[in-house]
Amino acid sequence: MKITIYSKDLYTYGAMLVGGILKETHKHNIKLIKDIKNKKLFLKSDIVILSLYSTLNIIDPVIKDTVDYLKSKNIKIYVAGPVSAYPEIILNELNVDGVILGEGELTTPEIINGSKDGLAYFENGEMIVNKPKSKPDLDFSKIYVPKDIAAQNVRGANVYIETHRGCLGHCTFCQVPEFFGRDIRSKPIELIIEEVNELKKNGVNRIAISGGTGSLYNFKNTVNKNKFIEMIESVSNIIGRQNLSVPDMRVDYVDEEVLNAIKNYSIGWVFYGIESGSDKLLNSMKKGTNSKKNLKAIELAKDCGVKVAGSFIVGHPKEKEVDFLMTKDFIVDAELDDVFVSAAEPIPKTELCTEVLNTKMDENPTFISHNGPYRRYGLKENEARAYDLMLHSEMWKSTPRVITTNLSKVYLDEAKMQGSDIRKATELIFKYRDFLI
Repeated sequence: MKITIYSKDLYTYGAMLVGGILKETHKHNIKLIKDIKNKKLFLKSDIVILSLYSTLNIIDPVIKDTVDYLKSKNIKIYVAGPVSAYPEIILNELNVDGVILGEGELTTPEIINGSKDGLAYFENGEMIVNKPKSKPDLDFSKIYVPKDIAAQNVRGANVYIETHRGCLGHCTFCQVPEFFGRDIRSKPIELIIEEVNELKKNGVNRIAISGGTGSLYNFKNTVNKNKFIEMIESVSNIIGRQNLSVPDMRVDYVDEEVLNAIKNYSIGWVFYGIESGSDKLLNSMKKGTNSKKNLKAIELAKDCGVKVAGSFIVGHPKEKEVDFLMTKDFIVDAELDDVFVSAAEPIPKTELCTEVLNTKMDENPTFISHNGPYRRYGLKENEARAYDLMLHSEMWKSTPRVITTNLSKVYLDEAKMQGSDIRKATELIFKYRDFLI
């Protein structure tokens, strides 16, 4: 059977993995593409799978138009990926045959053969949601590697590979524990090595290790540091330490051994989800940490010779002006090597989504007009805070940058784009409030 998998903008690991299973194990003819504008690429397909990762993908007019076009050609279309957590929205917004729920490695081949386990769809005007019967063990060894994968750039890497799934955290804004669960399922080192060799053979020279919190690899009641270190050393020996990053870490699952391994076997960076300098807001987000612990983890990484990037969230419905000012103070104290700022996004089925749905729009920073120092730009409050924090962060990094007119414009445009996207996503969840609360 001819199956085309569309992975929006980039070749995600999930799309490559399902593509590999369909091709190698089930002998289907697979094509993986990331550009949807050329509809002719789909026309010889028996089935099209849209691998989508963002709420905004669902209301993307180009995707909607393509779906309608393919339906007019009687091509069967399924949606998969992280957005499958909220099939009610997808099935009402896109004219597709069904939504492949959860982790699709086990269910996708069966659905293609006619099974409805793990599938959400309309039947006689009624929505049927058949949840998957089980979660897969991570024992798949073949991924589908596109020929142009080496040209891809995802935060400096050609590709992110997956070493484990699941997260122990309870962060209210995060979809990972809801989608993958809180039990840590890890891939055998032998299979990780096999994938890395396959990627390298196809021209990949920069790899990042994903999984939410890298040091949770092979977690069994406690951090298994030896397995984690063995794993990144093995990957580093293949790809080279200068070409490997292990960025995403929780501050409560790092110590000197973990950080020294990151220094010795990778480019030597960690990426902490700090989110806020306000302990009150961190508690509301259920981060499981506080500003003191965050500063200590940053200091420990620096002592080990590891560079530290931190991410921050602004525009949370419970973020007050004092919370935002505390975040600015934290950035001064931390002197991070890099900073990433995001407006709070209410991903459907997360606790943050419920909070936003229970917050009046005229009390939500996403919709409140900013009347402070940036009012001449016509910003909403979350956009103003994002812009302000981006500028502020540049002055307090370990290596400060001069705020030029061009840099200021880049950050202003970024803040406006984030604000627009979050408004669209928020308006969409309000449209389906009854499904989500």
